[in-house]
Amino acid sequence: MKAGPLAGLKVVELAGLAPAPFACMVLADLGADVVRVDRATPGADVLGLPNDPLARGRRTIGVNTKTPEGVELVLKLAETADVLIEGFRPGVMERMGLGPEQVHARNPRLVYGRMTGWGQDGPLATAAGHDINYVGIAGALEPIGRAGERPVPPLNLIGDFGGGGLMLAMGVLAALHERTTSGRGQVVDASMVEGAALLTTSLHGMRAAGVWPGERGDNMLDGGAPFYDTYETADGKYVAIGAIEMRFWGDLVKVLGLDGEDLPVHVDKSQWPKLRKIVAEAVRRYPRDELVARAEGTDACLTPVLSPWEAASHPQNAARGTFVDIGGTVQPAPAPRFDRTPPATPEAPHEKGADTEEVLTELGFDAAGLARLREAGAIA
Repeated sequence: MKAGPLAGLKVVELAGLAPAPFACMVLADLGADVVRVDRATPGADVLGLPNDPLARGRRTIGVNTKTPEGVELVLKLAETADVLIEGFRPGVMERMGLGPEQVHARNPRLVYGRMTGWGQDGPLATAAGHDINYVGIAGALEPIGRAGERPVPPLNLIGDFGGGGLMLAMGVLAALHERTTSGRGQVVDASMVEGAALLTTSLHGMRAAGVWPGERGDNMLDGGAPFYDTYETADGKYVAIGAIEMRFWGDLVKVLGLDGEDLPVHVDKSQWPKLRKIVAEAVRRYPRDELVARAEGTDACLTPVLSPWEAASHPQNAARGTFVDIGGTVQPAPAPRFDRTPPATPEAPHEKGADTEEVLTELGFDAAGLARLREAGAIA
């Protein structure tokens, strides 16, 4: 049995892209026994990337779900599982014979997690889309960017991973908790639009309270305020400054060597253009690491802007083991932390279909049964 707070939990994953695999990665990281159902074709992993972190920590079987025998295999897996997760467009699983009704007929206690962009219904339910489209209609894309410029795509972190995969994992765990009292599974309908919209909750509150009055790039937390922004240093690198509170602002003024100067009041919005110029000029006097060193031991809220590839070597991340090397690829470690049931370092991704015999043997298939499945084209 794997280590971690979810040890003993059995999950069946129908191989997909980005958000659903991320949800399964999180569950596997925390100790769940996740079996990924891949297509019965050779390959390295879900995305075709070597050592893809999204595929880490779980076993994989190769199944041809276009055969009756392949569908029956997935149903047999679901019979003994706690969770099934899929990320196809609405109706695809039903047409395969693996929809919630068919699966719950075999295992009414199973939590059935569904990951889509738009949701299982609505006018766009079956339309194509990607993260940028989902966060766009969720209201999560429009506020991101500089004043007077177009919105900037925030990678695919808000839709695919934050509002998508993490929200699905949370929903699955909530349904599992409810099952402890009802004894019944249910369908978790996770939509990236709705998850991304949920992430903007505080913006709606600030807007209603009048503390987010401006347009894009003209507010306190979107780069509009000179005390909450990024600045270029003398060596062409960047630092992040988040000195909102008066005490923190006072420390920043000292770190930048501006104490004693006649500075505008930092929360006076009419003075922000002038103050931004002063801060930018002060930051440009120092190389990044020298300025960061000046800020150490203070509450100036000044930190380096690191690339994902630099982040692992930062002293805080190194001390906490925030990144780990798995199969030669440095990547984020499982999170969050647990004091009694810490998860182990995840295994590197298995070759697609590599665990087919092992998993099916656990289901009760003998050598003759496996041979019959191969002859039928149901497994790799």
